[in-house]
Amino acid sequence: MIRVKAKKKLISAAGPMALDVDFLIEANDLVTIFGASGAGKTTILRMIAGLTTPDEGLIQVGTEVWFDSKAGINKPVQERSIGFVFQDYNLFPNMTVRQNLEYALHDKQDKPLVDELLALANLTELANRKPQTLSGGQKQRLALIRALARKPKIFLFDEPLSSLDLELRLKLQDEILTLYGRFKIPTIFVTHDLSEIYKMSSTVFILEHGRITRTGKPSEIFGQDNLSGKFKFVGTVLELVQDNFLYIVTIQIGQNITKVVVTEDEAAGLKVGDKVIVAAKAFNPILLKV
Repeated sequence: MIRVKAKKKLISAAGPMALDVDFLIEANDLVTIFGASGAGKTTILRMIAGLTTPDEGLIQVGTEVWFDSKAGINKPVQERSIGFVFQDYNLFPNMTVRQNLEYALHDKQDKPLVDELLALANLTELANRKPQTLSGGQKQRLALIRALARKPKIFLFDEPLSSLDLELRLKLQDEILTLYGRFKIPTIFVTHDLSEIYKMSSTVFILEHGRITRTGKPSEIFGQDNLSGKFKFVGTVLELVQDNFLYIVTIQIGQNITKVVVTEDEAAGLKVGDKVIVAAKAFNPILLKV
């Protein structure tokens, strides 16, 4: 079990914000934190990892207390058993694929684990290559198994697949699930992709303005009657244009651009850069800010 109870004063794009979260993650859970940019998702991961210090609170993994403001406990990063995977890989460019893995080992003699991870990620034949010679997907697979090489007690993913094209993204989702099934490490995933959430998560936390407002299975959170359309996508608002009493909203969904006509009330509060859910029942689109 993982307990995170933490408060942190932040400065977001919209101004000062108080991050205040309190949640539990059961053993073997794969949890997604979902919310708009600036809601505090990455800060939560960084507090668990020890990269950001909460103003107050408690972070406990199993029987180990990693942070307790009342008891004056704050374990440094190197003493927290975490596997952290970022968007930008953070690989050592001067080391080979194998050396990147060996560096992450707690037990430097555990060479069989390195061979097992290389095989799981289909990187055995690339073991003596440097990261700069790898493709984006190969780099991300290396980042994943390097985090696993630490034998962490918790896995933290900060939008690790967001920069990849759809085909590669889908493939790596499958590989992450394979690794997760093999090692059963409790995992916190941050992503804006609804299909990714449905495919990979057992539980979703909705984070709004620094607070978790809803918790449940993906089908419970995103499957309410008012969103039970034929399709649902997450997109980014590129443009809002008023046309009499209506607004035309231009939205990027993956590599595609679409336009949705909404009412003045639906457009209220929307701005360029917002993440939105685009859902439709037959030919009647519904647009909701997320």
